[in-house]
Formats: sequence, structure tokens, C-alpha cells
Amino acid sequence: MGNWTLESDVNDYVKKYLEKLGLKKHTDYNEESSMSDYMKEALQGAAKTENKTNFGKPDFHIEKYNIPIVIENKLYSKKLIAQKDAFIKDDDKSIKDYAVNGAIYYATNMIASGKYKEVVAIGVAGDNEENVKIDVYFVYGTLFKTVKRMTKYTSFNFAENKDSFVKFYNDCTISEKEKHELLIKSKEELNKYSKELNKLMHNLNITAPQRVLYVSGMLLSMQKIEENNNVIQDGLIPEDLKAIQTESKRDGILITSQIEEFLKARKIPNDKRSLMTASFNEISKDPQRDIPIECFQQVSKIINGKASTNKQIFTYIYENIYKQIDAFKSHLDVMGEMYSEFLKYALGDGKQLGIVLTPPYVTKLMAQILNIKHNNRVIDLATGSAGFLISAMELMIDDANEKFSKGSTEAEKVIKKIKTEQLLGVELNAEMFTLAATNMILRGDGSSNIQKGNSFDKPEKLYTSFNADRVLLNPPFTFEENGMPFIKFGLDKMQKGGLGAIIIQDSAGSGKAIKSNQEILKKHTLLASIKMPVDLFQPMAGVQTSIYVFEAHKPHDYEQVVKFINFSEDGYKRTSRNLLETSNPSERYADLVKIYKAGKNAKVNKDLWNLDDIYVEDFITDSGKDWNFGEHQRVDIKPTLDDFKKTVADYLAWEVSSLLKKQGDTDSLGK
Repeated sequence: MGNWTLESDVNDYVKKYLEKLGLKKHTDYNEESSMSDYMKEALQGAAKTENKTNFGKPDFHIEKYNIPIVIENKLYSKKLIAQKDAFIKDDDKSIKDYAVNGAIYYATNMIASGKYKEVVAIGVAGDNEENVKIDVYFVYGTLFKTVKRMTKYTSFNFAENKDSFVKFYNDCTISEKEKHELLIKSKEELNKYSKELNKLMHNLNITAPQRVLYVSGMLLSMQKIEENNNVIQDGLIPEDLKAIQTESKRDGILITSQIEEFLKARKIPNDKRSLMTASFNEISKDPQRDIPIECFQQVSKIINGKASTNKQIFTYIYENIYKQIDAFKSHLDVMGEMYSEFLKYALGDGKQLGIVLTPPYVTKLMAQILNIKHNNRVIDLATGSAGFLISAMELMIDDANEKFSKGSTEAEKVIKKIKTEQLLGVELNAEMFTLAATNMILRGDGSSNIQKGNSFDKPEKLYTSFNADRVLLNPPFTFEENGMPFIKFGLDKMQKGGLGAIIIQDSAGSGKAIKSNQEILKKHTLLASIKMPVDLFQPMAGVQTSIYVFEAHKPHDYEQVVKFINFSEDGYKRTSRNLLETSNPSERYADLVKIYKAGKNAKVNKDLWNLDDIYVEDFITDSGKDWNFGEHQRVDIKPTLDDFKKTVADYLAWEVSSLLKKQGDTDSLGK
């Protein structure tokens, strides 16, 4: 059989293969520009030619299933993939000349468009029918080349029918360990950008409290404005900001006007919209920030010539955060992470306000401990930037997709209900309220029930009509009794049998919150107490914290044991600037959920845990001050045979040493 001489020979091979599987052209698969308008929009600006404003045209694509498949072909098997040190190269030449690189380029652009969350990318390269190489990748993010090579799949057979594709997708789904690793990597990358952006805004004289409002507002202004699923106005892009000096055309005015129109189109209630726009008006308040100036280092390579303060910040956010927002997923609280980073480097009032946001891997852990599923109703009475609600929402959506088949009409219906009806957050601080609402809007608008105000003063009807069965909390640590009244209030407002978890300074469990604790025990049950790492909230706060887990409306039975777990070693070391992995943190966090469920019978990595040391079941009293692991830690003081042998050996060694010393002294005297 002769060798192929044209790339069209490879195309003919692929076409014949797809048709052999029973896939029909124009019905099941298509070539190049023959695609749906939806996919065209997703590929807008993704051409591999020098004119990147055109839409991209993969050689073949399949839109038959919930997740699109893009196929890129190249003549010669050596043109399958360009790599360097096991990383897939993403320079223009590699994207243009190699099959896998081109396919992944299209896939990542489709995800960056916001129209898809996952794409299957296939590279095909061959010399003849006997020597064809096919690589299949599952693409689930844009920022770190977060692609998973599906090594078991070396053909198109998985795309034959719905059943074969579902099995393939199940293999694609990333493991809990991979999700956790992506979460940590996303957090590190986002913090790197936050640090650089913070420096840029410092140079541009944006005050510390304004910085995160700039970020959240500008991210909203970049969103498309839709009505009835039709785009009526594109989001702003850097080219729209032209430093025109008329009052209605200033860069800052364009941004805040776009935010206002976006919130109106999303039908955000007037009172909530007014609160949010009042915060975002900081962006347009100072006309000096719309006058062109020299660009700072952080944006000088992506902006030609001078640009206004607002445009420099907008462009940095657009290129480094907005385009990558899908990669910052897996329970990551985007606005919260940025706020924490800005606090770390700039805001001096975070500690005084008691604003210490819970790390995303801890919000996820607490949501998992409460076994949150698609039909739960979750409340957070000190919402902050909505980190707990985001973790809960992600678990609920994952469960809905698993139960009702991802992409199905039923699954989408359930997910819409989750976002609009099953999450309730209340936040007093105006700035944090704006961040929380923005965060949930960026996640597909779970902002419907984000309320501004004091949780304790809200109308009773709000809580009775919501009827929560899960509560997650990290209360302000400056509040009375370290914040324990929040969980007491939350448990009181829940369904009977509902579950609650709070992370709090553990002094609340050892005497600082006796009044609240005693009242809690009269109505509710303490199920577990988990000691967390002392450096968990570094650098904002170096305090010992614990997670307390409760069952609502079941008075505590003092003849029932409580689970006490020591999780002070979680596999991380925290410094003032970095989160360092020291001992399998992703496995430790997964194991902790198993230990909570099964105690000493948990099937965990025994090399990481001595369950006898870190897990205790014990009783508490009605004092309200014996809730911490340290109160129940058992120290075995009974000597063992090994202890006896060691003591005897140490004594004999001491005796011999003494005799030798005396002998040496005698010899010295005799000389």
C-alpha cells in the first residue's frame, strides 16, 4: 500500500472510519466550517492563521453528544504532537503544524468562550493506512493545559453511539485526587495573578479597599448581556476602552454602565442592584483614571502605547483572569481568593473586621462531611465571598449530573433549581455582599438568594420559607463568644435532622462560648469535633481552630459518644506567601471524610495515619467547655515489656559507663 502524499488523504481516512462506525455526514459529524452557529461563536477568534479574528475550523467535529469532539489531522505520523519536557507546546508554530496541539488549541478556545465546559480533542497523523496514530484528550480547563490523555483510547470507536460515549465520559471524569490537585493549582495560579494585579493597582494609586471591587465589577462588565438566551449586547473587551474624554464615553463610565445593563438583564432585584452598583461606581468616580498614561510593566507587553488607568487594569484582568475563569473551578471561590490575596498584601483592616476567609479545600471538606446532595437546601449566615455556598453548589451539581445524566433536560432543570432556590446566604458587610453576589453570578447566577443585612434581624419568614437542611459557617471571629451564636441561630432555623458545620476558634469549645454551647446542647446534638492545623488561616490569623458538626433539633444525648479527630497534620505547610505540600494533602483530605464516617474502621492509607492517636470517641458533659480534641486525647501510661527492656538497657549502659569512668580515674591517679 502506497504512502499518502496529501493531507486530504488523512481526511479521507478519518471520513471513511467515521462512516464505518455508522456516523453520517451532516447528521452526526461535519467538516471545517460546516458547524452550528453555537460552535462557530465558541470558536470565534480561534483561527490558526495570522488573522486570528476569524473563527477556528477543526478538520472534523462531532456535535452529536453533550460534549463536542474536535478532530485535527496532519500528514505524516511525526506530525502527531509537539512536546517539551512532557508538556504539550502551545506556540503558534506547534498549533499550526501538529495535530494534537491544534485540536487542544481549538478545545481550550471553545471552553474560554464560556459556551462549553468540556471538549474532547483528537489528533490524527499518519503516513498510510497501516501507520496512523490517534491521540484522544479530555479537555476540562484552559489555564494550565489541564488536559487528560485518554491512553486507553486509540481510535474513534468510543464515538459510535450514546452508550459507548457515556462509558468514555465516565473514564474521562477526573478523580477526587485530580480535582483536589487542580483546586490547589488553580488557587496558586490565581494568587500569583492577584499578587501581580495588586502591584499594578498599587502603582496606579487604586486604594486597597477599592481593588477587589475593581476586579469583580470589571469581570461583570466583560459578560455578554442576554435576554431569553439571545445575546443582545457583547461584553466589553479592552479595545472598547478608547480613553474618550467626554463624560458619557469615559472608560470608567463605559464599564459601570455595562455593569448596570448586565444586572438589569439578569433581573437582579432593584434593591440588590442598587447596593452593587453603588459599590462599583468607585470605578468611574475619578475622571483622572480615564486619562491615558504610560503603561506599567504588568501590561506594557499587551497594550501598545499609552492607556488609561482603568484600561490598564481592565486589560490585565481580561487577559489573565477573565479568559481563564473556567480553569478556576472545582469549588474555587474566585472573588474570595482574590480578596484574601489583596488582604495579604495590602488591606490592613482585614483582621480588625474579623474577615478571614476559609480556604476552598476546607469549604469543600466541610460540605463533604455534611454529605451534601442535589436536593439539599444550604444556608450560610456569614456568607463572606460565598466560598461555602460555592462548594455546596458544586457538590449538588455533581450529584445532579450523576443522578440524572449530565446534559440531560432533567439534569439542567435540577441544576437551575439548585442555583435559584436551594442556596441562601446573608452578609452584613456591603463590600463582601457585592463580592458574594458577583461570585455567584459568575458561576451561572446562584445569586438569587444572596441577602444583604444582619442574619439575626432578617424576617422569620425568610428562614421558614427557605427551610434549610444544611448550614455551613465561618463566623466573624470578633463576634461575641467567638461567633458561636451564628451556629446556634442557624441550627434553630433548620429542619429536624438537618446537619450543620462551623469552623471557629476552638476556644469557643473550651470556655469562651459556654452560654451558646449549653443552649445548643439543649436542642441539638454535637456529632463531631475536628482539630484543624494551627496555621490554617496564615498569614491573616494564627489561631487554633476546630470544626464542630451538629444534628439539628435532637437534644444532645450525654450517653452517646462524640467523634473527636485530630487533623492538625493535613499535609500542608503554610508560609506568609505560599501553600506548600509536605505529605499527601489531597489524600489526607479525602481520608478525613472516611474517618469521620467510619472512625477506626475507615479504609485509609495506614502510612499516613495512626488512627489510635488521632481518633477518639468519648462523652461530653453539659458544661459546654469540653468540645475539643485535646480534652479527650488519651495518653497510654501503662508500661509495656518493650518499655521495661529499654529502661533496663539504659540503666545497664549507665552502670557500664560509670564503671569505665571510675576505672579511667583510677588509672589516671596511678600514673
